[in-house]
Amino acid sequence: MRIHEYQARGLLAEVGVPVPASQVVTTVQEAIEAFHLIDTTVVIKAQVFAGGRGKAGFVKLCSTEAEVKAAAQFMLTNRMISPQTGPEGIPVGKLLIAASVDIESEYYLGMVVDRSRHVPVMMVSREGGVEIEEVAARNPQAIVKEWLHPHLGLMPYQVGKLVDVLGFTQKQQISDARKAISGLATVFLKEDATLAEINPLVRTKDGRILALDAKMTFDDNALFRHKRLQDMHDPTEENPAELRAKQHELSYIALDGNIGCLVNGAGLAMATMDIIKLHGGQPANFLDVGGGVTTERAIEAFKIILSDPQVRGILVNIFGGIAKCDVIAGALIAAAQEIGFRVPVVVRLEGTNVDKARQMLKEANIQQLVSAGDLTDAAKKVCAAV
Repeated sequence: MRIHEYQARGLLAEVGVPVPASQVVTTVQEAIEAFHLIDTTVVIKAQVFAGGRGKAGFVKLCSTEAEVKAAAQFMLTNRMISPQTGPEGIPVGKLLIAASVDIESEYYLGMVVDRSRHVPVMMVSREGGVEIEEVAARNPQAIVKEWLHPHLGLMPYQVGKLVDVLGFTQKQQISDARKAISGLATVFLKEDATLAEINPLVRTKDGRILALDAKMTFDDNALFRHKRLQDMHDPTEENPAELRAKQHELSYIALDGNIGCLVNGAGLAMATMDIIKLHGGQPANFLDVGGGVTTERAIEAFKIILSDPQVRGILVNIFGGIAKCDVIAGALIAAAQEIGFRVPVVVRLEGTNVDKARQMLKEANIQQLVSAGDLTDAAKKVCAAV
């Protein structure tokens, strides 16, 4: 689960990380009032789950009421379009109004779980203000890492090493940098984060160390023990189809292709997408209906897939283990009768009672429902159909 920048800044401030004064607003009038309350030049930043805000014109520096009014009105009435949003863009419903600072240097702090070592890792770089992926590709030596002990967390000596890497020498700056690094680690571990970063952490011209931007995502499987994080969830920023899938206990992720996938099991779903691409197709989604496929869930899965106007064919790949193939075939027939398939649906079934299931599909005689002998046959048929 992702949260907005203003929420991430709030979590950091709670553990002592220095952040500039700010307010969150949803209207132009609130933006003007926040500007007068902060009483200095402000930066207005759209609160959306996408990068590229500055280049898209959704981060503005304003020093007068007229500039604040114009910037807020523009952001709240236009969709933000950046490389991360696609050409359709995304709406903006919240703005962060923060006191501006004169930046002298920018730095990067970030934490993720290192899957190869099975422990969290803290990363710092003196090249902040840009995507860390760019730094890693261009100059990987610029990123310094410290791996955390799984039980002890980030140790004080490690914090000291990272502060030295960033090059701070003044006493107050060292103290504030330590607070930022330790605070980021505290939030990451305490809140079960999968990503936590401050980019940029800045040194201002008057010598202050401040966290100007923060990004965090959290482990969905741990949210049951974080009621406050659950309350921070903003459904307006999520893909509607993905939200709908969660409500029906379906795992769905929208992609850019035109072949819908309905599969039971995450590994099988990944293999299905791979074989579609192998035969020249492009998957439109990842959709795992789980081991126990019911008629209701199958119908809902088809509705979600077909809600994507780009879908021109569907590949159903089901292994009948927990749920028998004849039960699955019945669910597919019921779904076809209730929804009415507008695109070809290629079905590959394997497992318990598969022969009975194939006979059921044959007798149903549904025009758009095409049986396949195996997965390769299914992939070829659906790619040819679209």
